[in-house]
Amino acid sequence: MSEQWNAFDVTVDDGIAEVSLIGPGKGNAMGPDFWRELPELFKGLDTDDAVRAVILRGAGKHFSFGLDLVSMAGDLAPVLADNAKAKPRTEFHDMVRSMQAAITAVADCRKPVIAAISGWCIGGGVDLITAADIRYASADAQFSVREVRVAMVADVGSLARLPGLIGDGHLRELALTGKDIDAARAEKIGLVNDVYATPEELLEAARATAREIADNPPLVVQGIKTVLDHSRAPAQADSLRYVAAWNSAFLPSNDIGEAVAAVFEKRKPKFSGS
Repeated sequence: MSEQWNAFDVTVDDGIAEVSLIGPGKGNAMGPDFWRELPELFKGLDTDDAVRAVILRGAGKHFSFGLDLVSMAGDLAPVLADNAKAKPRTEFHDMVRSMQAAITAVADCRKPVIAAISGWCIGGGVDLITAADIRYASADAQFSVREVRVAMVADVGSLARLPGLIGDGHLRELALTGKDIDAARAEKIGLVNDVYATPEELLEAARATAREIADNPPLVVQGIKTVLDHSRAPAQADSLRYVAAWNSAFLPSNDIGEAVAAVFEKRKPKFSGS
């Protein structure tokens, strides 16, 4: 692949693609470029015969801080207005569905995707790794389904895909509290397959697994993914449709306005339940 990306760095070598998140700032936050480019990138990887496996990682010390609220605030503003009617709510629904489709492009990629997670993996970062086939972490990794802490229902993948990975009880604990968990806890509950001592050992392990996959018959590998996804994909798609409609109806609130203001003002939000 020869395309130039704003939110990603992509290399392909001997059947293995490495995709690095290079979003703005030190935490690879997910801004407009990320959401626009992600589906195009993974659809390209899906059809590229030179690619047999994909490693997904973050540039620098962290995987991703999640949604870039600062750069996305303009897209949220119309639906958060006190008098938001059908048009801004419909446009917000379309935006959520587009963001969901971006993450789903990773899940739908017929080339197996290995997420290699170091540092923070927050909110949208968790949405993204749930779409991968295999997840490895370094010991410094920390995870948070944090949307509840900014007055949102997670709506681009975590609530749809995490039940099949960590079970209902663990998911409810993470989603309802927004708590942070470390790599050891993530491995214990099944969020990640294995934990490695350092980011360097993590990347070495991800590359070794990608090599094992790439050396197998490519059509059979794709067939395994297709069969495994056959029964779970419809339930995930239904969950994604429902949460997009729910958020379009109920997301506007004083609390989310307070959450956004708190981000800009670098303070703790004070929620009122209104």
